[in-house]
Amino acid sequence: MKQTIKDLLTEREAKLKNKTFLFWEEDQVSYTKLRETAERIASSLAAKGLEKDDKVCIWLQNRPEFLYMMFGCALSGTVLVPINTQFKQEEALYILENSDAKLLVTQPEFLDMVSQIRPKCPKLKEVVVVDTAPAGTTPFAQLYEPAKKVDRSIAEEDIAGIIYTSGTTGYPKGVLLTHKNYLTNAWQITEAARMTEADRFMCILPLFHVNGQLVTVLAPLYAGASMILTKGFSPKDFLARLARYQATAFSGVPTVYAILNNQPDAEKYDLSRLRFCICGAAPMPVEVFETFERKYKAFILEGYGLSEGTCASSINPLDGTRKIGSIGMPLKGQEMRIVDDKDQETAHGAVGEIVVRGENVMKGYYRNPAATAETLKNGWLHTGDLGYQDPDGYFFISGRKKEMIIRGGENIYPKEIEEVLYKHPGVMDAAVVGLPDKVWGEEVGAFIVPKAGSTMTEPEMIEYCKERIAKYKCPRRVFFWEALPKTATGKIQKRKILDQYLEKQKA
Repeated sequence: MKQTIKDLLTEREAKLKNKTFLFWEEDQVSYTKLRETAERIASSLAAKGLEKDDKVCIWLQNRPEFLYMMFGCALSGTVLVPINTQFKQEEALYILENSDAKLLVTQPEFLDMVSQIRPKCPKLKEVVVVDTAPAGTTPFAQLYEPAKKVDRSIAEEDIAGIIYTSGTTGYPKGVLLTHKNYLTNAWQITEAARMTEADRFMCILPLFHVNGQLVTVLAPLYAGASMILTKGFSPKDFLARLARYQATAFSGVPTVYAILNNQPDAEKYDLSRLRFCICGAAPMPVEVFETFERKYKAFILEGYGLSEGTCASSINPLDGTRKIGSIGMPLKGQEMRIVDDKDQETAHGAVGEIVVRGENVMKGYYRNPAATAETLKNGWLHTGDLGYQDPDGYFFISGRKKEMIIRGGENIYPKEIEEVLYKHPGVMDAAVVGLPDKVWGEEVGAFIVPKAGSTMTEPEMIEYCKERIAKYKCPRRVFFWEALPKTATGKIQKRKILDQYLEKQKA
């Protein structure tokens, strides 16, 4: 296994040279051009005075410059710190301050916010802007200019990136990922998907997220394959892009698959090279899963992971038994088990917390020893996710520890109810959350986005659930919304749903 991202890029370029690594709109970037560009940027970063382990924040939408910076940082020994492109001013300020960033690379769309943030970040020495750089900032093209070549010694335990978690409670935490973390997980993903040099992996998820970085950048690089970069997921031209670039795979979240299930005229596109699709970031409803495979004749690899484990920790096998609704079994080189509140392994079928161990597990949280100690215990990463293992060794998600609803002393797992709701022909999106209740402590609330043209009522949906699950699990309230709040990667934000509900109750 390669030791650092620098080693990986160098070795792959030496072998593949003019082969296209990156397809971007009308452009094609070879392995050689990628390495040469990354080397120039690494040299420029060093020439600007950035030392090894200095932090470089990247606030960019999906575009080639993100990749150039990603590899430029890896070659210079600096640390990549992506900023979510959906963040507002205060959220971005927190990342810049907390990470001790010395350089920010961004684009014109974010400059109004940057101008307000910059005076509050004394450690931030320079702002580099792609496209048009106004006075007081540096044009990105300057990073391409020749500088004395930097050749720093980089070790596998050096930090390559800090990924800030979505922060479901409190402020986001900076996950410290080493070169070894990145390469271990890239190798594991490559092995699990049996990726080869013939693969072309389409990237529709944001590059600031580990799924984008690992599944659609580093894993194809590890395999000597190619990647197709898009600005994001666009339902109207997604299938056309898959056909145009002859993509063999893509990675999406459940929402993407739900949308594609409702796309008309899918059969007119030649998707014959599509080998498999990966689903992660959130559990896939079984109904969505089965509908997609029927419609597109494509094999879905459903997996599980989190930033603290770099990206992926388990997956349903490409060959052999696949259990739909399961997150599969641990990737090669990882261990996974279910534990109770005393950290004792549970019996098969018993719900407990999922814990993970392996060389993909983060070094810790940046400047947060208390959170690190709480999450990394006895050599295991405590994920905060609830699940169980069946007798065959397959793992299943039940929900988040913090999402679990306790109604009158009964534990209720939202995913079980959501699976039922997604089977209703009129449901596009659904989320189940615990609503405060003076009698029961919490009541079950269902928030539904209906499909276009469908009509349903609250009593009708409650009765629908009563026919399929135990009465105590059934929603007592059902709300119909036009859209559910989501992260940039498509995860439904249940905390925001609850906050919005409570605000409406006050009003």
